[in-house]
Amino acid sequence: MSNRPSTPNALSVPWVCALLGLAFLFRLAFGLCTEIWFIDQQQIYLIGLKFYCTGLWPYFGADVAPHIQLPGALQGLVVGGPLFICPIPEAPYILLNLLSFTGLCLFAWYCSQRLPRFPKWILYAWLLTAPWVMNWSTNIDNDSYVLFGSCLFFIGFLETVPALSLKRLPPAAASFLMGFALFWDIQFHMSYVLLFPFVLASAYFQWKSPGIKAGLNLAVFLLGCLTTGVFILPTLANYGWSQGSGGAENAVAFNPGNLLGFFDILFRYLSLACCEIPRFIGANNADRLDFLRENFWVAPFAVVAGILGMIQVTALIAGWFQKSHPQKDWMAVKGLALATFFLIYLSFLFAIKPPAAHTYYLTLPVAMLYGFYVFTPWVQKKGFLVAVTVLLACNILFHAGLALHNLPVKSLYKNRGLFCQAIAEKNYRLLGERRPDAKY
Repeated sequence: MSNRPSTPNALSVPWVCALLGLAFLFRLAFGLCTEIWFIDQQQIYLIGLKFYCTGLWPYFGADVAPHIQLPGALQGLVVGGPLFICPIPEAPYILLNLLSFTGLCLFAWYCSQRLPRFPKWILYAWLLTAPWVMNWSTNIDNDSYVLFGSCLFFIGFLETVPALSLKRLPPAAASFLMGFALFWDIQFHMSYVLLFPFVLASAYFQWKSPGIKAGLNLAVFLLGCLTTGVFILPTLANYGWSQGSGGAENAVAFNPGNLLGFFDILFRYLSLACCEIPRFIGANNADRLDFLRENFWVAPFAVVAGILGMIQVTALIAGWFQKSHPQKDWMAVKGLALATFFLIYLSFLFAIKPPAAHTYYLTLPVAMLYGFYVFTPWVQKKGFLVAVTVLLACNILFHAGLALHNLPVKSLYKNRGLFCQAIAEKNYRLLGERRPDAKY
């Protein structure tokens, strides 16, 4: 008998690679069609463009609030660095999408290891195309770079907690990932403070567990911190601790008014894993209706995806009360999801800003993992698979329509020539000026 693999098996890897390649190109194309002229996105692009044009080391990153700027060079390097390799306006988008795509694929692989019953095509398709992922990891904004770090961080965290570990990674490797990702996210968004309780919890469980070399893992964790944290050291060396912090300590203030946001935070937290459509087509109902009228062919897909998204949120709430579950670690994952929510909620007591979903976007992997666990008992049901297929199709077609809508009015192609001129002449001021209070 022949030992050659059958045709389906032989074609499976090439087909998977082709589909992943198409997914990457779709995400990249969507990112290139997203907002760049809004002040926040423009300022992030300018940080990197200034680095490319002047060669000045980018000691600071994103502007959090007036007189508050994140320390570290990574923001400037990841935006400006690609321009040295390929001086075209799209270069920073390509690197960003490579990073986020890699992080999401790794997390999808890890979810498939935790949930062997769950169809892999759903895991990958949803993690790569969900609205929050599409709209917040493909375009040039400081938040967009956080997802890469948080995917790595939570894989590492889950593998260092004995009750949650699959032992797919050695504890030392998992600890390194946590440290690397922590100081990656520190340089992109203030929400990094949410990760410290996870670090402490990981250290505690490792220390209490026999057979785990907690001291070695701590050393490797610190090595991971240094790998990305090294980009903060020039800032501290040049400005000292008081100025080198960028005023980040001023972002902390007791704000009891945020206690009233319990249910808003809960629904927004769950929506990270769901098909939330309204947020991304307009700031209010009037804007959303205008979008649907202007793009009438997209409207059916947006409405269907939006309705299914609301059903998703309802299912995630109801799923908490499931008494039986095929996964033995269901209770541990459910506890992690709940603890993460309360951590987010309590953190806003000490935030200068009101609750907003993008400020805890880095917890998306936890919300996604919880969502997959909730739906695991249904994955063998034909009705569920039909509903998922409809949701994915409508969601992808909606985002295609949203990209076409944004292309001439919000994307860099509204005036790509200005970007090209700024790059060619190495004059970042042609695109705009940095905020007056920015240190870089």
